[in-house]
Amino acid sequence: MEEYTVVGVRFKDAGKIYYFNPEQLQLTEGRPVIVETVRGVEFGWVVVAPKQVSGDEVILPLKRVVRVAQAEDLHKLEENQEKSREALTICAEKIQKHGLDMRLVDAEYTFDNSKVIFYFTADGRIDFRNLVKDLASVFKTRIELRQIGVRDEAKMLGGLGSCGRPLCCSTFLNEFEPVSIRMAKDQNLSLNPAKISGVCGRLMCCLRYESDHYHEARKCMPNVGAVVDTPSGPGKVVEANVLKGQVRVQLQDDGSIIEMPVKTCCDGGNESGRNSKKD
Repeated sequence: MEEYTVVGVRFKDAGKIYYFNPEQLQLTEGRPVIVETVRGVEFGWVVVAPKQVSGDEVILPLKRVVRVAQAEDLHKLEENQEKSREALTICAEKIQKHGLDMRLVDAEYTFDNSKVIFYFTADGRIDFRNLVKDLASVFKTRIELRQIGVRDEAKMLGGLGSCGRPLCCSTFLNEFEPVSIRMAKDQNLSLNPAKISGVCGRLMCCLRYESDHYHEARKCMPNVGAVVDTPSGPGKVVEANVLKGQVRVQLQDDGSIIEMPVKTCCDGGNESGRNSKKD
């Protein structure tokens, strides 16, 4: 398969990384660049130095890096950010004027000022056609209103999680991955929504971080309720601690509880006990 030389560019903090053709430019990680995108010319930062990737890792045709950003480009970026803040205020006033049930999250000018994008959340579909016309008459450019989810809202606004650290989504997560209540159950966490939900109201992204480890560790760990052999005789597993790699077993002979490493339990001659049915 044909390989391509690409450079990874990010447009926002913790945003998705996109591949571009670096042409003949000598680019290093951290360099500001001007690139071609489907939205037009944009300003971004190199986060992946030039490298070779196979054709199935890129979307052809590759857009190109136009040039390394200059001082005037950085100045224009600052101007656009200031204009975006002003646009946010104006749009909020227009939303109130039209009586629309929507929460404005952010505003963004494209680098070439060909479009202003407003991001918002809402419980359902919103008829904002009149709002778009009103905004277009004010900004004299193309207007796009983009409805986003609550997880995207948290990523844009940022904040502190229950751990006291800045939100993962706004600091280093490039993309959201599926998170399920099963992950919380596998990690023996409290299923209290207040304890396993993030500021967005959805399940915390960090539930996924150790999920694969728990999944792999449980492969050689008997289920609670399984009958296993131990050095002290057969017994029933009453508790399994994945982090410690230990199980608590209630012996059949005298009903006493013993704690032992999973390996000892598995080596006791009933390794298939993890798949046994509960009594």
